[in-house]
Amino acid sequence: MMKIDGQCHCGRIGYEAEIDPEQVRICHCTDCQELTGTAFRFTAPTPQASFRLTRGQPAQYLRTGASGRGSVQYFCRDCGSSLYTVPVGDGPKIVGIRAGTIRQRRELTPRRQFWRRSALPWVPEITCAEAFDTQ
Repeated sequence: MMKIDGQCHCGRIGYEAEIDPEQVRICHCTDCQELTGTAFRFTAPTPQASFRLTRGQPAQYLRTGASGRGSVQYFCRDCGSSLYTVPVGDGPKIVGIRAGTIRQRRELTPRRQFWRRSALPWVPEITCAEAFDTQ
């Protein structure tokens, strides 16, 4: 396990968490491309009990995926930084922390990549991460 901390770009919202670095992942799905405004999403998942806001209150957006399942996307209303996501519904809650907001991001290497079939054609093969065509 690894202790991390992070914040939005303007610094109004901060958090800390404990993550398993072996679970860091990339998602190439088209929803993630649109939500991030770039080629893929880089995420560090953690159980909700291991995540804590240290300052500020993020805004939220309820997203419904192609599967019909929903997730709440949390972001800074001031600078627009995407911070984390939490699924809706029953069951254990896993917080998907947006790795670009993690202060220790240079120490993280993605181990899995999902929805590789949706990857943009100019994205080179990411050899450090096992690839799956779908979820």
